[in-house]
Amino acid sequence: MSLFIRNEAISIYITSALGKSMVAYKAKSVTISRKPAEKKDGTWSAFIGLFDENNPHLKAKAPIKVVEMKGVEKVRIRDLRNISYYLMGNDIVINNLVELNIDVKENIVTLSGKQELPQK
Repeated sequence: MSLFIRNEAISIYITSALGKSMVAYKAKSVTISRKPAEKKDGTWSAFIGLFDENNPHLKAKAPIKVVEMKGVEKVRIRDLRNISYYLMGNDIVINNLVELNIDVKENIVTLSGKQELPQK
């Protein structure tokens, strides 16, 4: 599986090397999107957009960083809450993040991290 990071010039805190398959980012929210495979029977690409504020889809903001992973079968979300799936855009948004960990093993991407959820 290939892993590409766009907007390298943006300063995002990375705590571990890509060679170890787990990377941690500081971000307030992320969007999870997909792109079809180039071949009809191929695997899809996953896009993780990192943002510095919650609900970026409401403001049409560009991400501060985009992580693209080709050949992805599925994306797992572990130990995170306050997750929304937007049918109109077909994206998943995770808000109130302090840290996001992206673990890539074979063709499975696992997202985990830390959130500070608002008090009700």
